[in-house]
Amino acid sequence: MTTYNDLWLIGIAWRLDRLRWAPTQLLGDCVRGNGLCMREFPAEPAWQDQRLTDRELAGAMCQGCRVADECLELEFRTGGADTVGVWGGMSADDRRELHPHWLRRGERAERGVDR
Repeated sequence: MTTYNDLWLIGIAWRLDRLRWAPTQLLGDCVRGNGLCMREFPAEPAWQDQRLTDRELAGAMCQGCRVADECLELEFRTGGADTVGVWGGMSADDRRELHPHWLRRGERAERGVDR
């Protein structure tokens, strides 16, 4: 049975399809040049004293980032599913669940993306 969480993850994998042919170097340049995390956070972010789940923290940190999808695609290509931290506005647990859906999308398997 497909759950709501599965549908959410499949939707993200579909959204990342538009990036599957972008060169990895271009994605890296895009994220480094435009990612919110590449700028300095305020000394005391609004969410600092809140008790947030990992998912909520990832969402708060990346809220409004224009290159969150590019960040997530880049992380899957270079780090795979078993990375830590916040990438693309997703927690590590969510990325691990998303990774198999991402691998099945597009021509990744045929192109040798094996992470």
